[in-house]
Amino acid sequence: MASEWCIGIIGGSGLYNIEGLKDEQWIAIETPWGDPSDEVLCGSIEDVKVRFLPRHGRGHPISPSDLNSRANIDALKRAGCTDILAMSAIGSLREQIEPGRFAVVEQFIDRTSRRENTFFGSGFVTHVSMADPVCPRLSDMAAKAIAACKGKVAVRATYLAMEGPQFSTRAESLMYRQWGADVIGMTAMPEAKLAREAELPYALVGMTTDYDCWREGESVDVAQVVAQMQANGELARDMVARFIADLPAKREPSPIDFALDDAVITAPEEHDPAALARLDAVASRLLN
Repeated sequence: MASEWCIGIIGGSGLYNIEGLKDEQWIAIETPWGDPSDEVLCGSIEDVKVRFLPRHGRGHPISPSDLNSRANIDALKRAGCTDILAMSAIGSLREQIEPGRFAVVEQFIDRTSRRENTFFGSGFVTHVSMADPVCPRLSDMAAKAIAACKGKVAVRATYLAMEGPQFSTRAESLMYRQWGADVIGMTAMPEAKLAREAELPYALVGMTTDYDCWREGESVDVAQVVAQMQANGELARDMVARFIADLPAKREPSPIDFALDDAVITAPEEHDPAALARLDAVASRLLN
């Protein structure tokens, strides 16, 4: 198991570059799942390798429902990533998670419906555990980095992943609050599921832009989201730099590095060679 960190940063709205990155190079990566959202920006900060992928592509041309999350995660795995820190704009479903506050996500409720959500299918059937869908080590380091940058942070948040691209109705927003969701967004699923299937520890930092529409007389629009994202941008960049600077010198193995060990159910004699060929990156540890 590799002892050095290679951090994959997935940047959503408001985070399209990484400050302090040296030896920068945009690299196109081909995957069996199609094209990722963009080329991957490869470089390093001090002695930590960094791989940055703009989730929606540079200039935000890709809708949440059209994101090729399989290609994105596969590309980061091929780029050598050991861990993923994802950043995303979110709406708040709780009074205490006000616009401008960052939220470190612990759980998900997946309400998406149009997206390819697994690398595995017939010929290599696999069921990974999603009981604890994020990496607690990365999440804790992310929360500490936000606090160190004087940012406001909520922890252990539950994220409701909606299909979009429309924002919620008031009835939906109120229902999601009753379900126990704390924040809402359109992009973290199936991204988090695919990261787990690729044995990549994953943490999600949500950057709160609005209160969705559950509060009386309020609604959300793009202008509001963009304005708050611009306000959040400097803190987001500082937080990422601090997160990377504070990584331990040596990367100790994570249990998530071995997520597939007890997940494959298809008997070896029934493995489909074509399916295995597509998994040469995400399941490389098992197949090599």
